[in-house]
Amino acid sequence: MPDELVLYTNPMSRGRIARWMLEETGQPYKMEVLDYASTMKGAAYLAINPMGKVPALRHGDMVVTEAAAICAYLADAFPQARLAPPPGDRLRAPYYRWLFFAAGPIEAAASNKAMGFAVPPERERMMGYGNFAHVMDVLEAAVSQGPYLVGDSFTAADLYVGSQIGFGMMFGTIEKRPAFEQYWQRISGRPACKRANELDEAKAAELKKAAG
Repeated sequence: MPDELVLYTNPMSRGRIARWMLEETGQPYKMEVLDYASTMKGAAYLAINPMGKVPALRHGDMVVTEAAAICAYLADAFPQARLAPPPGDRLRAPYYRWLFFAAGPIEAAASNKAMGFAVPPERERMMGYGNFAHVMDVLEAAVSQGPYLVGDSFTAADLYVGSQIGFGMMFGTIEKRPAFEQYWQRISGRPACKRANELDEAKAAELKKAAG
């Protein structure tokens, strides 16, 4: 089918973000689960995403990779879900700002922390995020300004930023500040998030059982 949506993922990956986004759109989709050690690096999937990483989304004959890009794409592809301010709306400014702040500074800072790397103070100007503490302070201020990041409604920016916060607190790369916990509790209670989580948990359990 020309408009078929297919999510390439693994339940223990950032593919969970894309799954949640798909559930928010309310659109039917198929899922192809890939294994880290085999199919994710196989020729068939590398033709879809040469990075050999998940998630990837195929929509008809078009492919989108990178979780933030998938969120932005789906929000625009299915405007009836109201997951982004409409084109031309000035609220696109904070929408893009926070979506890509999470994909850039937050992702880089949290990943470096997980690897035990701290930027030497004299080198902070060379890093897009400066230092980890400053990124966290900016993030805390952003999620403390209101129930959502953009206007008075939930958007894909909340989904992506919230996912970074939720995963970060789970794995210890983002500290459990009250503002982060309150924000994550608020958005993770959405029905689409719960459905996506249940589906991924069930698939993870299935894979674990199959592996013995």
